[in-house]
Amino acid sequence: MVTAATTAPPSLHLLFSSHRSISRISPNQLCIFDSKAYLSSTTSSYNCKKRYVNGGVRCMAVGAAADAETKKKSGFEIQTLTNWLLKQEQAGVIDAELTIVLSSISMACKQIASLVQRASIANMTGVQGAVNVQGEDQKKLDVISNEVFSNCLRSSGRTGIIASEEEDVPVAVEESYSGNYIVVFDPLDGSSNIDAAVSTGSIFGIYSPNDECLADISDDASLDKEEQRCVVSVCQPGDNLLAAGYCMYSSSIIFVITIGTGVFAFTLDPMYGEFVLTQEKIQIPKAGKIYSFNEGNYQLWDDKLKKYIDDLKDPGPSGKPYSARYIGSLVGDFHRTLLYGGIYGYPRDKKSKNGKLRLLYECAPMSFIVEQAGGKGSDGHKRVLDITPTEIHQRVPLYIGSLEEVEKLEKYLA
Repeated sequence: MVTAATTAPPSLHLLFSSHRSISRISPNQLCIFDSKAYLSSTTSSYNCKKRYVNGGVRCMAVGAAADAETKKKSGFEIQTLTNWLLKQEQAGVIDAELTIVLSSISMACKQIASLVQRASIANMTGVQGAVNVQGEDQKKLDVISNEVFSNCLRSSGRTGIIASEEEDVPVAVEESYSGNYIVVFDPLDGSSNIDAAVSTGSIFGIYSPNDECLADISDDASLDKEEQRCVVSVCQPGDNLLAAGYCMYSSSIIFVITIGTGVFAFTLDPMYGEFVLTQEKIQIPKAGKIYSFNEGNYQLWDDKLKKYIDDLKDPGPSGKPYSARYIGSLVGDFHRTLLYGGIYGYPRDKKSKNGKLRLLYECAPMSFIVEQAGGKGSDGHKRVLDITPTEIHQRVPLYIGSLEEVEKLEKYLA
């Protein structure tokens, strides 16, 4: 028992800082900190000065200034996606409702990642036997991933409407009790690569409700009033996006997200089962030497685009042409482009007059991400985020990547 404590004035607290046991500390080794001075301080630097007593005791205010001065980042310090979202909420960047929605999406991505990794073992490869609204054969994992995504969003209780590539029309979420966010998503992009274990991913975008959408659905007698309301709410330009992101299922499971304050990447740590922050404020290079187009369709392109591709292959004065890299998975190709620079393109052609990628849940979210990283997303003539969808599964050409590379292509197509 330290008797010196009883002699201190009632307004003072005693702080101990020594490697020796408290029982061996003599009264003159006690460091006294005035709590009134602490409470009255209006700055982040407090009134308690550092001093040493008998060579062993140090007194210092534990404040922001002190932390900044003395704190060193631990080699074991990590920041999870959950912690990061809570910090954004505390800073007022997002609200609690959006935090919950994003957390539910990350949980869906973890589940889908596990399914993708076990696809061959669990007999989830191959075609389901059904065709989606786009006329594409549905893989087994397409259907399962869509159900996983939908269930996670429904159970969050903060989602009002969901729209998926695998659904004919947007669906109102009956379980919602406090939130009305609109979530659009492609649950498993690049699923045609599943059987070959090539990179796949999930893409999502989040909107707030918008009853002023200009979607033309008045003549569609097949939709009831509730479905019409959903379509109207969902058909918004990408410029209205509150958040967007994707999760890539590859050698690592990488979750990339933007909430309008830059682009952040989180990698799933299998040891903890958590997404851990691995890249902050990602910036795409202004230019690059990689192009990603499906040149199997070269003969179906218009002459202006052919001229652009031919010029990329010309070594020119540098003696080195652009490198071609094409995976066939939007998420995989885009992620490489985001990190290394260059351009990804899926143009219109004689067979697909408007291209193949969907505006609402593929082109718009990816364009929002790339613009937050300093790049550009274009349909060849105008900004993708300025296009207002007139239907849920509307397709548009997409050219996305480094700012200088996309602008260079636009000049060719002008």
